[in-house]
Amino acid sequence: MNEARNLPGGHEDKSAREQRTRYRVSGMDCASCAAKIDTALRRNPGVEDVNVSVPAGTVTVSHDDTVVPAALAKQITTLGYKVTGQGPATARASAHKADHGHGHVHGSGCDHDHEGHAHDRGHKHDHDDEAAAGLHGHLHDHGPSDGPWWTSPRGLLTIACGLALVSAYVIGRLLPQTGHWAFVLAMAVGLVPIARRAVVAARFGTPFSIEMLMTIAAVGAVIIGATEEAAMVVFLFLVGELLEGVAAGRARASIRNLTKLVPKTALIERGGRTEEVPAETLTVGSVILVRPGDRVPADGEIVSGESAVDEAPVTGESVPKRKGEGETVFAGTINGDGALRVRVTAAAQDNTIARIVRLVEEAQESKAPTERFIDRFSRYYTPAVLVIGALVAVVPPLLFGAPWGEWVYKGLAILLIGCPCALVISTPAAIAAGLAAGARRGLLMKGGAVLETLGTITVAALDKTGTLTEGKPKVTDVIPVGRSEREVLSLAAALETGSSHPLATAILAKAAEAGVPVPPATGAGAAGGKGVTGSVGGVSLFLGSPKAVAEKVALTSEQTTLITGLNDEGKSVSVLLAGEQVAGVIAMRDEPRPDAKEGLEALKRAGVDTLMVTGDNRRTATAIATGLGIEPRADLLPQDKQAIVRELQANGHVVAKIGDGINDAPGLAAADVGIAMGGGTDVALETADAAVLHGRVLDIARMVRLSRDTMANIRQNIAIALGLKAVFLVTTILGITGLWPAILADTGATVLVTANAMRLLAAGGRT
Repeated sequence: MNEARNLPGGHEDKSAREQRTRYRVSGMDCASCAAKIDTALRRNPGVEDVNVSVPAGTVTVSHDDTVVPAALAKQITTLGYKVTGQGPATARASAHKADHGHGHVHGSGCDHDHEGHAHDRGHKHDHDDEAAAGLHGHLHDHGPSDGPWWTSPRGLLTIACGLALVSAYVIGRLLPQTGHWAFVLAMAVGLVPIARRAVVAARFGTPFSIEMLMTIAAVGAVIIGATEEAAMVVFLFLVGELLEGVAAGRARASIRNLTKLVPKTALIERGGRTEEVPAETLTVGSVILVRPGDRVPADGEIVSGESAVDEAPVTGESVPKRKGEGETVFAGTINGDGALRVRVTAAAQDNTIARIVRLVEEAQESKAPTERFIDRFSRYYTPAVLVIGALVAVVPPLLFGAPWGEWVYKGLAILLIGCPCALVISTPAAIAAGLAAGARRGLLMKGGAVLETLGTITVAALDKTGTLTEGKPKVTDVIPVGRSEREVLSLAAALETGSSHPLATAILAKAAEAGVPVPPATGAGAAGGKGVTGSVGGVSLFLGSPKAVAEKVALTSEQTTLITGLNDEGKSVSVLLAGEQVAGVIAMRDEPRPDAKEGLEALKRAGVDTLMVTGDNRRTATAIATGLGIEPRADLLPQDKQAIVRELQANGHVVAKIGDGINDAPGLAAADVGIAMGGGTDVALETADAAVLHGRVLDIARMVRLSRDTMANIRQNIAIALGLKAVFLVTTILGITGLWPAILADTGATVLVTANAMRLLAAGGRT
């Protein structure tokens, strides 16, 4: 990524010079924090784009190779935040859709190796070290978000300001003549860090910050003699900021805590013995032992053993699944009653839990259209509040002879009422909670734009194989002719033993499920691509297609009618010959997922039309579609699926395409929202905008419902933020409320908006 390439004609490939660096930053707890960092970093030459995610605690910068990442980290520190990790971010995938981030940082503490360049280029970003040192630790730098709030610098500052306020009150009662100065000092305890941040933010391009409004209001209140209220306002502001930080920490922890599901150690088999090693050191191909009651330390495939596996921590399934040899297990799930030997299929950084955390953090960096609108609106809103406050303060005294003190006081109150905290956080708080709620249920959405669009879809075009169906055939009918059903299944399984063909696997699975004995077959082998042959107990056997069997013996009209009927149901038919006689008929079909019909009905209840698009033959597609109550489009090539998506869009529909295979990738890319099923190919997962990790059709409807719940939550939040401000604006102008109720209007609205957004964490995804 970092090396320049030369194109023919001597032109340098600009994309080769582009770099993306991700910083882990602590202390960002509100949209105002994000705006200040975004504005400051964009002012640097060579910086092309900045994505700040408050919920994930990350800042991702796209820049050319003239920019020193260490200098950008220093600038973030100068603004008063703490950079706890820095590393390269991968290039974005799915660039065809709006604002979907897919890069990832390789651990929060890895260094992006640019230190060697810092000495010769550091002058380009030589910011004030003294300012950085002075601000470091104040207000926003509160360390880990999962620690007790009272141990953080922000918590300590709020407590100190509160104690100073109480002390000033006591001094004022005991020594009235010094009470004024006691409240000034109490106010200064909290206001000095706020004012310093306001000055630094102004230096880096954000003069109309919330801290600046707070500073002007507090200083103005002291000038007109309202020192007690000024001190109270500063304290309430700090309390509001502290509550904001706690709420942001909870939202962040809801996803980060997923990593705690994976045990720190694993039992690996080496040289015939078992050895305990750190789980993060496991490599693909290693064989590990998972004892009963242990959590599975890595994604893998069961080599031997059988047990009930509790997948509730990862998939939300309430009932443990019985799993045995050849089946997959996920990191973080809980082994039940039997020991399992598991072959690792994904390294620690690529297991299910790690992918969920990484994708959600990256998704939170992107902004939904509504969020971008609110951001743009707030850029004009804050200066407008300053202008309105100034007009309220000076127009009545100048034009109508009203008392200066009274109207300056009202103007200052309006500054506090107008703080845009609640309004600006209304959308990102809900988006972050919605993304987190979905991820905890295996519904991954790659950004706020995807989450917002999902609720507007009108048509869902679903692939058949692996999406509506399990993706592997199952035996549906065993019809004996002159023998018992168990005997037919036993003889067929004997011929198929050792084969990995999907139809053979289906027969063997059915035999195991039915508990029939599987005798050894002699001379078993393929018969020229027509079927399999062998002998059991001296009887010559052949299992093959009806056409191949018809070449050996004549089928009766009843048998032919039976086979035709099974074919019409979309089933593949194999006929078993014992000697020269038909012994039985076995039908197989790729059956619908258990929740497919329920999932399609849930989509219809949500007002979303459904359509099956498949490359399978029309007869099979029609048979499956009839049972599910969905319109089929069959015999489609990948470009045909894409054309259908385009056709639906041209007719005014908002289209979601759901699939799991490489042939679905063009359709996934063309759709308004592409959704990959959990067991799908890497190409499908990369191309899609969202993923249903657990392969449930019902989860698509849950995703739509979550989107609509999130958008309703955003509308509620905006109404709360603007409604409270409107009420207090009127009461302030009428003289009913003053400074401290004004700051309560802002703080209260911020807390209400955040709490309302957090409701999504509990409710997400119901249908």
